[in-house]
Amino acid sequence: MILLAHFLLVAIAVLLVPESAVRAIGHEILFLTGGIGVWRYGWGLVHVVRGLVWRRLVFPDLRAQADALAARPEAGGNELFLIVTSYRIELDTTLACWRSVIAEAAAWNGQVTLVASIVERADEIAIQRLFDLSGLPDRVRLLVVRVSGEGKRRALGIALRGVSRRVPSAGAVVGVMDGDTVLPPGTLARTVPFFALDPALGGITTDEKPFTVGERFPFSSWHRLRFARRHQTMSSLSLSGRVLAMTGRFSLFPAEIAIEPNFIAAVENDGMDHWRLGRIQFLTGEDKSTWFHLLRTGRRMLYVPDVQVATIEHPPPGGFVRASRKLVLRWSGNMLRSGARALALGPARVGPFLWWTLLDQRISIWTPLVGPIVALLLTFTHTPWALLFYLLWVMFTRSLQTLLLLTTRNRVEGSWPLLLWYDQVALALVKGRALFRLDRQRWTRQNIASRAVATGWRAVLIEAGAVYCQLLGVLALVAVLALWTGVLPLPLEGR
Repeated sequence: MILLAHFLLVAIAVLLVPESAVRAIGHEILFLTGGIGVWRYGWGLVHVVRGLVWRRLVFPDLRAQADALAARPEAGGNELFLIVTSYRIELDTTLACWRSVIAEAAAWNGQVTLVASIVERADEIAIQRLFDLSGLPDRVRLLVVRVSGEGKRRALGIALRGVSRRVPSAGAVVGVMDGDTVLPPGTLARTVPFFALDPALGGITTDEKPFTVGERFPFSSWHRLRFARRHQTMSSLSLSGRVLAMTGRFSLFPAEIAIEPNFIAAVENDGMDHWRLGRIQFLTGEDKSTWFHLLRTGRRMLYVPDVQVATIEHPPPGGFVRASRKLVLRWSGNMLRSGARALALGPARVGPFLWWTLLDQRISIWTPLVGPIVALLLTFTHTPWALLFYLLWVMFTRSLQTLLLLTTRNRVEGSWPLLLWYDQVALALVKGRALFRLDRQRWTRQNIASRAVATGWRAVLIEAGAVYCQLLGVLALVAVLALWTGVLPLPLEGR
């Protein structure tokens, strides 16, 4: 109903706008600005269509083959290793996670080793007690790995080496998940058999359903919106045998890949060289490191859209604007750091569709700013009606985008059009900040941060360079748009 009200309001406002307002702005400007919108939303529509093809046409056949393979009498259960990393997660969340993991281990018909990668003694006691009380068969074992609180990368590296020392059998599978993830019944049975269908398959990841602790509005709606859009994009990319990340919330890998020294090194000690920032050691984004390793080695990836793990979200302290800015700064930094390396591999290695998607991620930092900049320029130089046209455009396009999300979710929310604008436009400057400060990294829960190693005058020069580059980029965009709209005359005009 709220979306219907949005469309009705836009229609009424358009009918009431006088023709003089359109003349004051100029038809050419409206068409040119709308042309950028058509390009952007057209690209989004490509993802919608490809996602539908994957979920409705291609994947059902794969699902039928995997289920038939798992149902064969001679089919035995692969040996499984499930690594669960936890650090300062609430006890209720930890117990919910481990109850689901233990239930999945009990339901699996093969050897299972549950690896608890933890920091605190209290977590070890709680997990060990829950495991002991579950009455599991001998084929299910628990391995507790105590690590120091140096971050998730270190914890995963130690856990993977622990798996390697147990010499996994041929065809074994390693799962990696966070301690705030809850597996629905049948998760393993509906994911692991895909490895038997495709020997070149290097990794599997799934859909996610977020549950925000405390249901803090608009955090809960914002998370549901982001995961709905993630579902759309990941489905589209899986049509090309690729995804955007092997998410740490829940992903599966063949053991032969997961225990490779290069794979473990990519998880534990990844980094990149930057012309201005020097050597950047990756602190966050281990899911991007595993993804890049698979991409570089030419392994296929699979997104399973009909398995939806539950993720328990704990927003950072502070209001929505401050906390969302922190999260987007971390997510964007991970995306940009690994995206730059993937783009350098070239479309032949990465695949043309994924390569263009990665390039589009960088372009989309700037294109959402076109609308508000043009609207403000025309408001101050032509007519205040320009701002109204922009607001109507926002209401119409974001409501339409929200309706298209009905292809990925059973219901949409009335707050999503506004949150879409916030996510795309208001946070564009945050993404731009990450683009020029690739060394800035922070874990919100662990309160661990890092940046390029520099002190004294060099640190001042690095920050000055970041400010200069970002300011230059924004000013260049404003200047181009000012020339485009006629707010600034062309240098040769009138000669």
